Amino acid sequence: MAEPLLVPRIESIEQSGTYGKFVVEPLERGFATTLGNALRRVLLSSIPGAAVTAIKVEKVLHEFSTIPGVKEDTTELILNIKELAVRAPGGGRPNEVITLSVDARGPGVVTGADVHCPNDVEIANPEVYLATISEEGATLRMDLYVQRGRGYVAPEKVTLPDSLAKTIGVIPIGAMFSPVRKVNYIVESTRVGFKTDLERLTLEIWTNGTIYPVHALQDSARILREFMDMFVRMDASASLPLSPETALLPANVPDVRVEELDFSVRTYNCLKRAGISSVRDLVHRTQSELMSIRNFGKRSLYEVREKLAQLGLTLRGENLAQVMEELAAAAAEAHKEEKEEEEGKE
Repeated sequence: MAEPLLVPRIESIEQSGTYGKFVVEPLERGFATTLGNALRRVLLSSIPGAAVTAIKVEKVLHEFSTIPGVKEDTTELILNIKELAVRAPGGGRPNEVITLSVDARGPGVVTGADVHCPNDVEIANPEVYLATISEEGATLRMDLYVQRGRGYVAPEKVTLPDSLAKTIGVIPIGAMFSPVRKVNYIVESTRVGFKTDLERLTLEIWTNGTIYPVHALQDSARILREFMDMFVRMDASASLPLSPETALLPANVPDVRVEELDFSVRTYNCLKRAGISSVRDLVHRTQSELMSIRNFGKRSLYEVREKLAQLGLTLRGENLAQVMEELAAAAAEAHKEEKEEEEGKE
């Protein structure tokens, strides 16, 4: 008879805004390397973040220009701007741009603290050096355009709205979106009683301060769970060719939690009960899968499809244009019924 696998425990050894150290034990032989390697790869490549993707500096037309009264040229300024750690809210439209600004007068040093941000945006490292205004009365005025994404995007791959991309003086810059700067894991031997062939996994995570290491770890585990869940749900039909509608799932799904979508209490509770915690979870589900959730009815389904359509997304296997038509028809029908009901009362 096969012995059940040991249930490990996870312990936080050290935590700060930019560093976290976690220990997982006891693990069966081989599991420490499996978990450590998978989590490290996801942490470094797949955690979404925000970064400056383009700038517009007053009196500057291209990245090789000098800036009047400023010690740094535009190329050096761009390198310094890349060091900014921007904390911006998730969700929103794909390629949505948030505009930050700098309006500094010399002489003096310009840092991240001089960057003016909207209420929901923050510079996590305000001490970072940007430039020195060396002349009396000289100014440094510029707009910084922030977007959300994953990994690294080269300047030529930056996607800006047409209105911005065609503006003279807007300079795209390479952006490192990942808030995780470094991940290290160590596998060591450990024991429980007389069982000595066990392992301990020590995981260290460094971030840029825009996300706590423990939250980055949770997000990486959630991403892995979403991928593994397709194997759990796999049935005999998995061996059949996929239809064009289900073969490809949306690539640019925003990192939005269910609670951010303002669902009704009933719909929200149904989704959470079914383990659906994000938009990514939703777009992997079909209508029939949602309708099989206890207490989830047609009204909840309409609400989910409407919220996804507002983000330019659909449930698995649906066509966005068709969904929009169906939602419009349903809204018109509901309005008609309300009007008839009011006329009946009169």
